[in-house]
Amino acid sequence: MGLSLYVKQQAGLLSLGGLSLLGAAARNFGGVAVACDPADYGLLVAELREHGHVSAEVRQRLAAKAFAVLSAYQGEVAAYLDHIGGVRFPEQLSLVLRKERDLPYGENPQQRAAFYRETTHRTRSLADAELLQGPQPTFNDLIDLDAAYRVASDFASPTCAIVKQRNPVGLASHDDPREAYRRALAGDPVTAYGAVVAFNREVDESVARELVLNPFEGVAALAFSAGAMALLAGRPELAVLRVPAPPPDGLSDYGIAELDFHRIEGGLLVETRDALDIDHAQLHVVTKRRPTLDELTDLMFAWRAVRHITSLAVVVARGATLVGIGAGQSSRLSATEIALHRAADRAPRAVLASDAYFPFGDAIALAAERGITAIIQPGGSIRDEMAIEIADRHHLAMVFTGRRHFRH
Repeated sequence: MGLSLYVKQQAGLLSLGGLSLLGAAARNFGGVAVACDPADYGLLVAELREHGHVSAEVRQRLAAKAFAVLSAYQGEVAAYLDHIGGVRFPEQLSLVLRKERDLPYGENPQQRAAFYRETTHRTRSLADAELLQGPQPTFNDLIDLDAAYRVASDFASPTCAIVKQRNPVGLASHDDPREAYRRALAGDPVTAYGAVVAFNREVDESVARELVLNPFEGVAALAFSAGAMALLAGRPELAVLRVPAPPPDGLSDYGIAELDFHRIEGGLLVETRDALDIDHAQLHVVTKRRPTLDELTDLMFAWRAVRHITSLAVVVARGATLVGIGAGQSSRLSATEIALHRAADRAPRAVLASDAYFPFGDAIALAAERGITAIIQPGGSIRDEMAIEIADRHHLAMVFTGRRHFRH
């Protein structure tokens, strides 16, 4: 006859005695039923009532769950010790993830999917968002909502980001969140159809009144006023997510929360997160003409924005608003052509940012022909002198940052 054992957990931590008992019970699942979660009590009671014992299949399933709990606990301890010891890439990297919910499907209907949360992620993020109304976001919606909220929250000023297929199709900052939304939507109102939107401020009634006029899939923000929720209720199919503000207690991320991953067949590529870490003092003006204050403001906005665009990436910005985006191209010239094409008659007196250097001067010449007045780029090409010469020829201001921001 099987034994039912439960080890109480507090804040994700187990006592040493509890660990030993849980491990011993799980290792002996051939004759022991181990329950580490109160949610499994009902299953055990049903098994005992129906069969008079706990079946081998259920004992095995519960043992697997217990081993997963043990592994997660030990993984978190290892991650924390590595963190305080300054070890960024340990020989054995523990991935501790907790399942939040199943998803209807993955990127495509034929793919199964689930959402797991990083247990070592302490700062508030989309993973902590509360669904205030509407259906649970799909796999693809979660990817876009995460991208949109990370873009918007990267800016200090009130900012609105509209994202589709991981890339911003609209982005603007303004003291008035409603005006930020209007400018972001004007960036590419056609492509914004069916996109998601995020704000780094509270959504009030004035913003919500305009949001409901567009067929967005979801909206994420720090908060929503009562008046805004009353208006958004008229769009019950719209997912509305409130992302809590970062906790004030100083808890920091550690473990895999500080890393980014790229899956390859048979393994993972692991890297530290890309940070902007640049201010005006680090910029290097390489042309004869220096940027004006307005140009410099837009250059910094564009530089912060372009790092969120899939490489190869070029953006055109004016008035703290993206007016043209060229994303995911195989050549810098193609990315520039697309960004300028989308900017159209908004390109004159705008600025341009590139996530990596220009290997040739053709894109710079094209930007000048379309009315771009200033460019920001990393520099570092063997043809930098040629690029500078072309910029000077067209009376452009050009700034090197010394740092690229690829995003594959």
